[in-house]
Amino acid sequence: MTILIPIVAALLPAFALLYFIWKKDKQKEPTSWLRKAVLWGVVICFPVAIVELGISTILFGEGGKPSSVAGTTTMAFLVAALPEESFKLFALWRVLRRNPYFDEHFDGIVYAVCVGLGFAAFENVLYVFTQENWVATAVMRSLLAVPGHYAFAILMGYYYSVYHFVDHSPKVAACVLLIPVFAHGVYDALAMSGLVNPYVGGISFFVLIYFCIKMHKVAHSKVLALLHQDEERNQQA
Repeated sequence: MTILIPIVAALLPAFALLYFIWKKDKQKEPTSWLRKAVLWGVVICFPVAIVELGISTILFGEGGKPSSVAGTTTMAFLVAALPEESFKLFALWRVLRRNPYFDEHFDGIVYAVCVGLGFAAFENVLYVFTQENWVATAVMRSLLAVPGHYAFAILMGYYYSVYHFVDHSPKVAACVLLIPVFAHGVYDALAMSGLVNPYVGGISFFVLIYFCIKMHKVAHSKVLALLHQDEERNQQA
């Protein structure tokens, strides 16, 4: 029972957001394909960890840590955001490339969220079990980190669907990866700044809250936009 409580605390935010996006989907995707997407999100955690360790070692030395805000910003974008979002995109592509049920705009968001929250759920379990104060860690990550991965996934899924169904331009193709990387990088840069400067970190925390609110508003607008496109297409059919 003692072990079960932190596991539930770590997994509950991801499952709650998965359920929320699943309820939004008018034509439900097969459960087997959704499970596959979540599993891909979990599996990529392992190569991501290896790549992140390698990049961090190259940039900061073995066991090294950034000693400036510029260093934490570099770590946020190059060590965390770029590898994680790149592997998530690879996982999403693997799930959707031969998926016969990928036939609506909103499906891109659904599957991207499954991948993103599969990753976030496993990552959350690791954080909860490796931090001394697991309760505080679980609460903070349930309010910020897990919803962050959810928002990044919505952005990726939105542009993936736009590219697949509407606009095959290089600009949209770039947005599939670069927009989530940018959002993720800004989020991590603000969150990490306190590691080297507590004063900057204190200010950054309030900026982070504002950024998260704005990011989730943008993500919600993307959800509504694709739902609206699917409704219009179904009415015309």
